[in-house]
Amino acid sequence: MRRAILLTMALFAAVAAAAGAQENVVPANGYVPDAVTAIAIARAVLVPIYGQRRIDAEEPLTARRDGDTWEVEGDPHCPADGRCDTKTVYVKLSAEDGQILFVTSE
Repeated sequence: MRRAILLTMALFAAVAAAAGAQENVVPANGYVPDAVTAIAIARAVLVPIYGQRRIDAEEPLTARRDGDTWEVEGDPHCPADGRCDTKTVYVKLSAEDGQILFVTSE
């Protein structure tokens, strides 16, 4: 009887441990597989820092993949003479896990 109770307890413990274990799903192309995703992440980071009005003024944001990172930047819409009073927003993030590596307004 005691042995049956111990086996039952061991079985319940194994089932509980298996139910609590979770598999981390990592996409083959990383969590940031394309420019659309990179821009969405950059926008989510930039708006709280610089404000919606500023980011809207720099649309369209563009993204370029460079190896394992994405570089996203705005367009300050400078006049043809090259003089520009505003700086361009810039975000660098990891293509693998979406980590924000660098944010600036250059």
